[in-house]
Amino acid sequence: MQKTAKTFLYSSLFVALFSASVQAKQAPVITVDAAQQAAMRYDVEMDIFHPVYAKQGMVASEQMLATEVGLAILQQGGNAIDAAVAVGFALAVVLPNAGNIGGGGFMLLHDAKTGNNTALDFREVAPEKAHRDMYLDAQKNVIQGKSMYSHQAVGVPGTVAGLELALNKWGSMNLEQVLAPAIKLAEEGFVVSDTLAKILQAEADNLKKWPASKAIFFNGDAPLKSGERLVQKDLAQSLNKIAKEGSSAFYKGDIAKAIVAEMQKHGGMIQLQDLASYKAIERETISGEYRGYQVVSMPPPSSGGIHLLQILNILSHFPLAELGANSAESIRLIAEASKLAYADRSEFLGDPAFVQMPVQGLISKGYAQQLANSIKPNQVRPAAEIKPGQPQPFESDQTTHYSVVDQQGNMVGVTYTLNLNFGSGIVAEGTGILLNNEMDDFSAKPGVANAFGLVGGDANAIAAGKRPLSSMMPTFILKDNKPWMVTGSPGGARIITTVLQTVINSIDYGMNPAEAASVPRIHHQWQPDELRVEKGLSQDTLNLLNNWGYDVQTKASMGRTQTIQIRDDGFYGYSDPRNPDGGTLGY
Repeated sequence: MQKTAKTFLYSSLFVALFSASVQAKQAPVITVDAAQQAAMRYDVEMDIFHPVYAKQGMVASEQMLATEVGLAILQQGGNAIDAAVAVGFALAVVLPNAGNIGGGGFMLLHDAKTGNNTALDFREVAPEKAHRDMYLDAQKNVIQGKSMYSHQAVGVPGTVAGLELALNKWGSMNLEQVLAPAIKLAEEGFVVSDTLAKILQAEADNLKKWPASKAIFFNGDAPLKSGERLVQKDLAQSLNKIAKEGSSAFYKGDIAKAIVAEMQKHGGMIQLQDLASYKAIERETISGEYRGYQVVSMPPPSSGGIHLLQILNILSHFPLAELGANSAESIRLIAEASKLAYADRSEFLGDPAFVQMPVQGLISKGYAQQLANSIKPNQVRPAAEIKPGQPQPFESDQTTHYSVVDQQGNMVGVTYTLNLNFGSGIVAEGTGILLNNEMDDFSAKPGVANAFGLVGGDANAIAAGKRPLSSMMPTFILKDNKPWMVTGSPGGARIITTVLQTVINSIDYGMNPAEAASVPRIHHQWQPDELRVEKGLSQDTLNLLNNWGYDVQTKASMGRTQTIQIRDDGFYGYSDPRNPDGGTLGY
């Protein structure tokens, strides 16, 4: 039995230097056909980064302890869904800033038996007391921080309902089996890594405001340091109740009562009825074609799948492979296409139960042709000149992602979140459960940006029972109707462009998952009008982009992908080197 661990790249500088080498490797002009042929194989002698290889099953997540949990489930005979649910609960323990049972998210499943792809929506819901202007003062101005760091910021959590539904419908194990590893990790604790210690230090001021949070994540008056042990006894008890009683423990039992007591004590909105009425929803996936591959992703209330397809449709009109990875011209095309999609995002998308959306129009080839025609050679359009389009005539950082595949051919991608690091920072007293601040993903005031700088409109205004718009987008790529890749990323507004570049790197440039993850990324979201880049791009490229008129800003790294590719000879996976705590394992 083979078990291979990822080789980590601990330094962002190291990543940047080697990413430049990847860019240099792609410099020769190649045809689209050549790129697609390259994507059919891996040449070990040519590859700079090497993915993890396995033949029977694979797990990629942002925390190696959670990856080990998922791998153990697969080795015990569980399928990819069993492993995905186990990883989801384990991440709630070992990745407390993003993994969760007090938040929500999306799951994408490929069922090997039927060949069907299913989108599972367990996004948070606005409580019944929520209303459109709840974060505005008497002058109709946004009250800073109220939608992020207060009890009024918490949406009704969906993670427990979503994971249980997936396990009951597609899994082969029971809750007690898949929850056992997470309960043990919470009960016995684990050693705090350098990465987690830095995040705890950065978020210390918010966490220490709440006694229940401080009791878990602090040692005296200081946040836990690297090498110290994080033990979560209350969380272990909550997980144990869920294992024995199912989701009813969370939505109707003792945990629900504790969450509501926490709300009542601090003026929060969630009531028992909000929790008792929560439902995870199965939805039809969003799918389309890109250069002969089928792209499958999340539908609304995720904006990710729609805009991934929209941007890919636009870029299909340009010879990216000939231009080379991260050339100035390929970056310009990606940025210009992204601006157009993010402008549409601000206008059209929201919860499908509340608003009508021109979904088919947005992902249509005809609309993409219109938008592609608007991208002129050697031209950078100011964001102020770009308005949401008219697709109707064509028919109406602190999140985490993980990927799992098994030998039966099942494939699972999960992206779920508390929103910001540690969510609201509030632990419901006695439960050990961190609560989300997902209400900030609504448009507190149409036209005013949220925490990620995203501008929203009336379609994403706050309403009771509504699910906020998200960028989370676990994504599948199929070739000849067979699973070929599963990927996804955290990153708020930057999730869409991170996944986009992973797809382009894999299809257009023939990169393996390790290479695709290690190349410097770029991002443009229309507003603000800046081209954000990671370090590692050549100065010549940056000079060209600046000279063309971009406001180029080199900022912190973007996204942390967890990617697995399925090929005839086995699985190839890689955890993004931007998070040294992540890991991919297979057997």
